[in-house]
Amino acid sequence: MSRKIIHVDMDAFFASVEQVDNPSLKGKPVIVGGRTSKGVVCTCSYEARKYGVKSAMPGFIAAKKCPNGIFLPVRYWRYKEVSNQVFDILYNVTDIVEPLSIDEAYLDVSNITTSPIDIGHYIKSEVFKKTRLTISVGISHNKFLAKLASDWNKPNGIKVINEEMVPEILKPLSIKIVYGIGKKSIDKLNNIGVYTVNDLLKLPKDYFIDLFKNQSWELYNRLLGIDNRPVHPNRRTKSLGRETTLSSNTDDIEYLMHFLSLFSKDISYTLKKQYILSKTITIKIKTSDFFSHTKSKTIHHYTDSYDEIYSIACNLLKEININDDIRLIGLSVSNLSDKKIEQLTFL
Repeated sequence: MSRKIIHVDMDAFFASVEQVDNPSLKGKPVIVGGRTSKGVVCTCSYEARKYGVKSAMPGFIAAKKCPNGIFLPVRYWRYKEVSNQVFDILYNVTDIVEPLSIDEAYLDVSNITTSPIDIGHYIKSEVFKKTRLTISVGISHNKFLAKLASDWNKPNGIKVINEEMVPEILKPLSIKIVYGIGKKSIDKLNNIGVYTVNDLLKLPKDYFIDLFKNQSWELYNRLLGIDNRPVHPNRRTKSLGRETTLSSNTDDIEYLMHFLSLFSKDISYTLKKQYILSKTITIKIKTSDFFSHTKSKTIHHYTDSYDEIYSIACNLLKEININDDIRLIGLSVSNLSDKKIEQLTFL
């Protein structure tokens, strides 16, 4: 039986929350983050994107591109609060939910009799009703195509990609849409005149294998719309964590530390809300050649402190010998303990 996978992605999430909370910002170029000289744009409204502003852009560049941009500080606690409302809606649909970030997730609805398109419309309706925010929905038979579909007509879009539509629907698209092809590979391919999926499919197999090494078979299947990755439900009992695939590969430590700061705030907020503490902090990076590296530290006491988690995470990052650009960074805490139980041990 063909799987039924839904990918959901909030539209300009942080900026949209700010516009809902402050209606005077509606229709204006809102930029969240990036206020300091070393600041980075977390996200921006679609009005700001018209000027070329985008997430992960240094704040001073965003200010030059959009002189009338309204820069706002990151209110992570508020975004997490709204995110919890959205995920409550998703978990009301199915338990098979794989969160990718605070505003993005996969759902496997294969065992639900309601049609995926009806589920998609239900999610959009409920999210808007509860939060006054819009969400884009992609539906297909695998994760790669579902995510591609959710990006198809953002914002506030819904798109279905059926099996009959692939691979033809993919062929005219830019190779940039293929998950797993990094910036360096894209530059190499562009230099030899390869810009679209169809161009890539026409490459000699030997060149394809030489370029993508051990990822070549998986990537070639993806070009044909084949992706067998399952939706992994989030398990919060053993650890808490966040990770993100960067919009472009980087070796900028300060840029990476910015994400560790966001992750630390999210994790600290969740630990405190759930009355649990952690003893082990782990960072994870994946380089542009798809090799993963992790480094952990177990401290002598339990903590839910943002400052402590962030400080340890930054030290761990600096201890990793990075020889290649990084495409993914993550932070997690484990070795968890109920806060009430831990407090009893000090009595």
